[in-house]
Amino acid sequence: MSDPSPPPGWTPRDPDTPHTPDAPDTPGPAGSAEDAKKAERTDRTDRTDKQRAKAAKKAKRKRTGWRRALPTWRMVLGGLLLIALLGGGALVAGYLLVDIPPANAAAVAQSNLYLYSDGTQLARDGEVNRVNVPLSQIPRTVQEAVLAAEDRDFHSERAVDPAAMLRAAWNTATGKGTQSGSTITQQYVKNYYLGQEQTIKRKVKEFFIAIKLGREKSKDYILEGYLNTSYFGRNAYGIQAASQAYYGKDVGTLDTAEGAYLATLLNSPSAFDVVSHPQGRARALARWNYVLDGMVKKGWMTPAERAATRFPEPGKVRPAAGLSGQRGYLVEAIKDYIVENKILDDKTLAEGGYRITTTIDKSRQTAIVDAVNDKMVSKLDPEKRKADRVVRTGAVSIDPATGKVVAMYGGIDYTKQFVNNATRHDFQVASTFKPFVFASAVQNNSRTQDGRTITPFTIYNGDNKRRVVGTRIPYAPENEGQISYGNITVNTATDLSVNAVFAQMVVDVGTDKVKQTAIALGVPESTPNFDAGPAMALGTMQASVLDMTQAYATLADHGRHTPHTFLEKITKADDTVPIPHREPTQAVSREAADTTTSMLVSVVDNGTGTAALAAGHPAAGKTGTGELDRSAWFAAYTPDLVTVVSMMGQDPDTGSLESLYGALGEARIGGGGYPARIWAQYTKTALADSDPEDFDLELMPGANLPPAPPVNPTPPEETPGERPSGRPDRPTPTPPTGGQTNGGQDTGGQNNGGQTNGGQTNGGQTTGGQTTGGQTTGGQTNGGQTNGGQTTGGQNDGGATGGNRGGATEGLRPPADLVE
Repeated sequence: MSDPSPPPGWTPRDPDTPHTPDAPDTPGPAGSAEDAKKAERTDRTDRTDKQRAKAAKKAKRKRTGWRRALPTWRMVLGGLLLIALLGGGALVAGYLLVDIPPANAAAVAQSNLYLYSDGTQLARDGEVNRVNVPLSQIPRTVQEAVLAAEDRDFHSERAVDPAAMLRAAWNTATGKGTQSGSTITQQYVKNYYLGQEQTIKRKVKEFFIAIKLGREKSKDYILEGYLNTSYFGRNAYGIQAASQAYYGKDVGTLDTAEGAYLATLLNSPSAFDVVSHPQGRARALARWNYVLDGMVKKGWMTPAERAATRFPEPGKVRPAAGLSGQRGYLVEAIKDYIVENKILDDKTLAEGGYRITTTIDKSRQTAIVDAVNDKMVSKLDPEKRKADRVVRTGAVSIDPATGKVVAMYGGIDYTKQFVNNATRHDFQVASTFKPFVFASAVQNNSRTQDGRTITPFTIYNGDNKRRVVGTRIPYAPENEGQISYGNITVNTATDLSVNAVFAQMVVDVGTDKVKQTAIALGVPESTPNFDAGPAMALGTMQASVLDMTQAYATLADHGRHTPHTFLEKITKADDTVPIPHREPTQAVSREAADTTTSMLVSVVDNGTGTAALAAGHPAAGKTGTGELDRSAWFAAYTPDLVTVVSMMGQDPDTGSLESLYGALGEARIGGGGYPARIWAQYTKTALADSDPEDFDLELMPGANLPPAPPVNPTPPEETPGERPSGRPDRPTPTPPTGGQTNGGQDTGGQNNGGQTNGGQTNGGQTTGGQTTGGQTTGGQTNGGQTNGGQTTGGQNDGGATGGNRGGATEGLRPPADLVE
């Protein structure tokens, strides 16, 4: 039996060790044992290096730290494939499950019901105006204009455009404006089969119905349906109804320019109607040009034809008979409010079926119509006086505590004068802007050029055509009647509406600061001609009556601005439409608002607004007369009701703005005349159930000082040929003799025997003030407003009756204030 053990001198080989030349498996001499050990160590080192390399490679594949949270490429690819499969499945399922429905009820639109605040019916916006026509009757250029406006690639594109939808969603989300991203096919589906509501469910249905409709119907079928179901404004559904509503002709006779304008309306039917919304004319023209430029780009119109095309003025609005009187103006204003505040878009609202409860108070609405009729309309005689043809009136009344519009007068009749005079933006607000200048001065702790704090009793120079100091723009405004007043207080300048004082004050305060104050009070920043310059103080901007009522409501509510509203509630069937919350904000300090109010109280008591005293309630207000007497304003308020009335001149045939000279048989119309009388009758009726309430005012320091030195006005010095030709001469005031100066406010009135020497200062209001030497003996009675003031030498002998012989009306105060 052989011995299996290795022979002496041999080193055993590890069966796991590979055969190498350094570790031979053949016998060797005994002296090679050291070599064998070295070989073994080498083998072990090799094995360790390989194990380390293998472990390092494995560790490299294993992610650590934040990398562990990221998906691997395999996971990403798998996820994408899964999403694609699910998306594809959803598309297939949606296509199979969503059928093309029958026409919706909105395709035969319903009426909206408008209610007074007490729930009684105000108006119903009437019948649906729709006439379907075949595509063959619509001129090719009109079809192309619509495509240029809405979907230029309609004939070549698919029924839906996902890229456009994503782009529109992104633009909407990033604040670049709400965009639909819809093709004409999708819009037709929305118009005819679904509705205008902005919901994901409706959008999904629209997507699948459009795909199915695009596969089953021709492009001509879809375009014809779109043109017959789209809303064009003026209650016109479809291109034929729109053609009649805007141009009084059948669609087959429309030319390219007219078709382009109707195509323009599709983007925003209300805003782009240049007749009922003249303030939107610039935007409408820009859109019309966009449509025509698109036609040129697509080769549907030559550049030469484009250059020869002129804007086709649409005809007058012909409202439904059910919107006659004030109802049409109210409905239009309420619709605009709903659309502008993004409560509903105009197309959704046009579908109808909404029950809209408004803030309009039925009794106050009746009162404002009666006041305009009694004080003005009943006195118009356009057959005898040509100037009476141009007279227009607008008025708005707001509850300052709630911001609710309780009454509005838009014009003589919506079916006769279709432009709402209460919301239009093309007449200057004139001197009704001046209180905003003073409110801004108090708000900003402003000072005059020589460092004096501006208060009601700060002295300013009121000379006619005085050069404004502190501005690089040369400006020297003319006072009404070209009267120079010398040094007068801000309070007196407000009473008499002295242009020179406020033109200087707006520069002292800073025109930008004044503009920001006006915006905070409620004047929209987008108001036409709202330029921050010295002329701003004279009211060159063109705010609406509604805008000015909003701003004065902020002053009435002690500087607290509550955005106005026309709405109490909107419902449709069992659903309630959300109405945005209106959060009151402190626009200016209470001191700024209340001190301004105190001066406006003086305007009613002593200045150009005394006609408002007939209301029988304490009131604060301001008159205003626009450039060339094209408008006359009275903006005033009691503690709980704010109302602004404006008379305007507009040619009924051409629409051009006209002066009110000679209207109602008077040489001039001022804000303290008919507008103030209308205000007084309305306010007296509207507040008949409430007791007169005094203003609760917190005034700025220095607002209770006694009056400044007497006013010595200098009569105007007229230069031949200075006035525009054809303009009536204004009454020429002469220095008072027995009224406010000699025997009135100066000698025996406010100064010597009135408020100063024997009045509020030396003799006080009792002993030598209002009784003994004040308003009675040497004040308003003997040497003041009675004997030498408003009665003997005042409003009767030398005032309203005798003209300029010392009265409060024609002696010191100019006939009315004017922007020049």
